[in-house]
Amino acid sequence: MELRHLRYFVAVAEERHFGRAAERLHMAQPPLSQQIRQLEAELGLTLLTRTTRRVDLTPAGAAYLERAREILGAVDAAAHEAASIASGRRGRLLIGCVGSATYSLLPALARTLRAELPEVEFGFRGEMLSPDQAAALTDGTLDLGLLRPLPTTPSPGPGLSITHLRQENLLVAMAKDHRFAGRRRVRIADLDGEGLVIHAGGGRSAMNAMIQDLFDSAGIRSHIAHEVAETSTLVTFVAAGLGVAIVPEPTAALAVPGVVYVPLTGTPGVELVAATRAGDESPLLSRALAILVESARTDEK
Repeated sequence: MELRHLRYFVAVAEERHFGRAAERLHMAQPPLSQQIRQLEAELGLTLLTRTTRRVDLTPAGAAYLERAREILGAVDAAAHEAASIASGRRGRLLIGCVGSATYSLLPALARTLRAELPEVEFGFRGEMLSPDQAAALTDGTLDLGLLRPLPTTPSPGPGLSITHLRQENLLVAMAKDHRFAGRRRVRIADLDGEGLVIHAGGGRSAMNAMIQDLFDSAGIRSHIAHEVAETSTLVTFVAAGLGVAIVPEPTAALAVPGVVYVPLTGTPGVELVAATRAGDESPLLSRALAILVESARTDEK
């Protein structure tokens, strides 16, 4: 038995006429009649009763029709699903995101991805430090990361591929009653002796390494008052007057009462990149990455 036998049988059963079924199937009537007889012979059952004017289903034929429709429906659904996956329109994608982008880029990106790829199941993990994302990409628990490479390392990790998204300006986050709160801009030298609230160091944060480099290049010593794991905690500590923080510009989207953001001048800013596993040619990943690049450009404007 082949799938075509089921399709032939369903057509005849639904049309209740061999001639109309043959027209529907774009074939001649005699071969169709022959195929139905072969199906009945193989099953050892009479599925159809035939008269000169119409065809009727036997009780066995009625039961067989129900199952045949289910089988053909499942086959068609499998083909549709396979085609959707092959074209990048279906599947599952896990995306990680550094803190500042969690509050700015990620909301718009999530809406766009769900609108353009409605059959895809997306998972998002916000407030992930760059090294954690690199490790998760390597072990397969993430498919796509929005992160910041370390200043001394172009790639966030071996076996990973990066796509530049944008360069982001730096701000100094401070309590509203800080002496610099009324300024239009702040230089790195102005922060000499200031207590810093900063992401955890020890290779855990690209922002930590970059800020240390800024202070070293300016010939001043950083004074770290508090190390934190998440950007939301960092800004909350700033609001409490526990120190100032150097943050990417999109962090200002995290509007915590009592915090003022002032541009930090004389620095190149910080890069935001998308990271994937090198050699991953998933059509879904390619589609999502293209949407991400466009979303980053739009959000930047």
